[in-house]
Amino acid sequence: MTLPTDTDHAYLALGDGRYQPTIHTQGAWSDAEQHMAPVSGLLTHAIERHEPRDDLQLARISFDILGMIPAQESHVRTATQRPGRTIELVEATLSVSDRDVVQARAWRLSRQDTRAVAVVEAEPMPAPQDCPAWEGMHVWAGGYISRVDFRATPDSRPGRGRAWLRSPVELVEGEESSDLAAYVGLVDTANGVGARQGPTAWMYPNTDLTIHLWRSPRMPWVGLDASASWGPSGLGVTSTVLHDQDGPVGCATQALTVRPLR
Repeated sequence: MTLPTDTDHAYLALGDGRYQPTIHTQGAWSDAEQHMAPVSGLLTHAIERHEPRDDLQLARISFDILGMIPAQESHVRTATQRPGRTIELVEATLSVSDRDVVQARAWRLSRQDTRAVAVVEAEPMPAPQDCPAWEGMHVWAGGYISRVDFRATPDSRPGRGRAWLRSPVELVEGEESSDLAAYVGLVDTANGVGARQGPTAWMYPNTDLTIHLWRSPRMPWVGLDASASWGPSGLGVTSTVLHDQDGPVGCATQALTVRPLR
């Protein structure tokens, strides 16, 4: 299937929860799949649009990847799994050709004034303007990666990368989306930023992505302080502290299936 290329959006809204992915969603492991980064942004966008409430905020969102995400017309459905006055659980599922391929579950928690006790333990990152352009991600293929601007700290190395990301590509053509959805739509890139090996000899796709936030991020820059640990039997974890230009905003983890390319 040929993906649309004459747009600066990752998705075209078709109505009734249907979305057409564009070249800007094209995956890194296969030209025929969608990259999980824009998919997670789309599902966050759908969750925010589902029965929105100003008194609640997204605290955690987890994504389970049920298989390859074909680069084809996608359908998103949402539902409230646990309604509540101060705590709410919302679910969004993306399907392609009537097959569920990604499930997202988000906890919305009440807004409170906690400025008097607000403390963050995570270390800050150098500002984007203080980091040089980084060519290290050019080993990855696909339309998604090709449009992302990367800046990395000089101390980045295999297994521990600190990088800033931004993209001129907007999320959905035809629907207004938030900074939060756009931010989440870049976080899955952490697995490449912190990679221990290049993608030519080893595969290490993630089967999930879980994001916890202690405040809502702002765009355009997404900061990833990513560390990858690989075990001796094919398992790995990428752990990331998330930043925006105001400082750390949360953390993310990804479970990896590590295997040699044959």
